[in-house]
Amino acid sequence: MTQQTPDTSAAPIGVVGLGSVGEALLLLLHTAGHAVVGVDTDPDVLARVGTRAKGAPAPDGTPEPVLTDDPARLRGVRLAVEAVPEDGAVKTGVLRRVTEVCPPGTPLLTTTAALSVARLAIASGRPADVAGLRLFTPPAPGGPAEAVPTSLTSEETTAAARELVASAGLTEVEVGAGPAADARALVLGLLNRAVALCAEGYASHEDVDTAMRLGCGLPAGPLQTLDRIGLDTAHAALTELWRRTGDTAFEPAPLLGRMVADGRLGRKSGGGFYAYDETCAPVRERGDAPDETGARTVRRVGVLGSGAMARGIAEVTVLAGHPTVLVARGAAQADAALASVADSLTRGVRRGRVTPAERQAALDRLDATTGLDAFAGCDLVIEAVAEDPDVKRAMFAALGEACDPGTVLTTTTSSLSVAACAEASGRPADVVGLHFFNPAPVMRLVELAHAPGTDPGVLATARAFCGGLGKTVVECPDRTGFIVNSLLFPYLGAALALLDRPGADDRVVELTDAAVERGFGYPMGPFALLDTIGLDVSLAIQHRLFDHFETPDHQPSDALAELVSAGLLGRKNRRGLRTTAR
Repeated sequence: MTQQTPDTSAAPIGVVGLGSVGEALLLLLHTAGHAVVGVDTDPDVLARVGTRAKGAPAPDGTPEPVLTDDPARLRGVRLAVEAVPEDGAVKTGVLRRVTEVCPPGTPLLTTTAALSVARLAIASGRPADVAGLRLFTPPAPGGPAEAVPTSLTSEETTAAARELVASAGLTEVEVGAGPAADARALVLGLLNRAVALCAEGYASHEDVDTAMRLGCGLPAGPLQTLDRIGLDTAHAALTELWRRTGDTAFEPAPLLGRMVADGRLGRKSGGGFYAYDETCAPVRERGDAPDETGARTVRRVGVLGSGAMARGIAEVTVLAGHPTVLVARGAAQADAALASVADSLTRGVRRGRVTPAERQAALDRLDATTGLDAFAGCDLVIEAVAEDPDVKRAMFAALGEACDPGTVLTTTTSSLSVAACAEASGRPADVVGLHFFNPAPVMRLVELAHAPGTDPGVLATARAFCGGLGKTVVECPDRTGFIVNSLLFPYLGAALALLDRPGADDRVVELTDAAVERGFGYPMGPFALLDTIGLDVSLAIQHRLFDHFETPDHQPSDALAELVSAGLLGRKNRRGLRTTAR
């Protein structure tokens, strides 16, 4: 929706409660040119918001926000927004106090995410004046917002809610209460698991966020999102979901509780998983530089396999200047792989991604053949065969024999053991995991997984090699699922569980996807993502994760198994949860 130009001489808008949502909304309205009155009982909060408001750009003539602990200052506002914590009694009390100050007909908006807007409207004593303002995360320019009138809401209040969304520079979306609640629960569960993963020491908060942003296309990493929501807000929401559902996926990670107890509430308090300055901008943290000791020079590259991943990786390596040999199981597969890479590069020329000269130079660097003896002289070999443990072990046993001493051997597995491949090779110090994401020419992320016996120089070689390909590397120990799949698949499994919920909406698949995409800005909802990954691939990954973790979060989905059994594989055969043959 096009942003409306506010009248800076108009009566102000009131915001009651300056936590994560209220502060963000007040600052957004201020920078959009609105006069605003902010009310909060905490003097430290008022001081903090005042400092941030002074540093916020606003159109000429925009008055400074009035920040106060006195609700009487709301008298004369043209609209008031309640943004206090998600507690029915607290919200009802605030709405009633606002109605005592503001005359009948003043629109009152509640930002509740989980409570009934109609029930709050009735409890306020002025149901015609009350509507909901659904903000899925603290609002930002262009972010989603849903005006939520009830059957009791007046036309004037409905119009005022929609006008506020437009003039604040937000994007009006239509989601609905049920799908919004489902999407919120799915996302909160994902965020909670990310905290637990960090608490284990498996990966740093920066690597978790980078992996999920680049590997899944999320608009922000899960821990960045928690900082923005407010760790106390998220903790309270998870606690309520856990109490109501009994689902241990919502039991707040202990680290989250400790951070809240320590006052590390995220961006609003100046520190959470990241540090922020007084204007809310993140403070850059200088990490230790990667240890490049012992890194080997990689010139010639080998790729084992001829499927989509192998072809994509070969395209990436030749474009980066590496002479590359692709070894397939047969001559027909080798020729098809070479033709596929050529076609992909041709499409790249059409799209302006590569020049005709770069295309030809890349193809000149690529050979496709059969027989592992072709890997002689390769500095690094990337295995990209079927995700089958027996097949991979057999391939690594053969690679250990065929490749020159000192050749770095890598596996693209996403859910199998790097250590098992390393052991099969007979030279475990030379083996490391390089989990490229599909399509490899497009996706920037590589998960670099090291087994206990991996030589540090091999790790440094793989890290530098991926950097030279233009990829972003996140490092983690060898474990089923690494970072991305270990967080992603419980989220996908929780979405599939919605199909078994008593009274599930017949359109739960489409509505949930729409809510996740529109409300949280994810590039696709969970069901569309399952189709993209492949339903058969997703089921296999679920089984491997469950075999390793043995937790309810990783329980394979019966619905997914039945879909695969019926021949629905997703996008690959144009039959899936969201994909239909045309």
